[in-house]
Amino acid sequence: MMRRLYFQRDSERGVKRTYEWLANELEELREALEGSKKEAAKKEFADVIAWLASLANITGIDLESAATKKYNGKCPKCKQAPCQCNF
Repeated sequence: MMRRLYFQRDSERGVKRTYEWLANELEELREALEGSKKEAAKKEFADVIAWLASLANITGIDLESAATKKYNGKCPKCKQAPCQCNF
């Protein structure tokens, strides 16, 4: 969906500037979470996902495939679900 909606414009913006937009959205998410504003946080989570997907699209990475390959339903470190890693 993000590719269909924004690929052309985000490609023209380039990787660096699209990354900067993602970083800005992460900051807005942090602020919403600190303020305990659930509705604002929901919107910022959506924005972060959208910008992350756009960045993946313009770098030629299938984000869904990359996440599935790395995690495959379990923790990539301990190979358990749920994770049993000691932190």
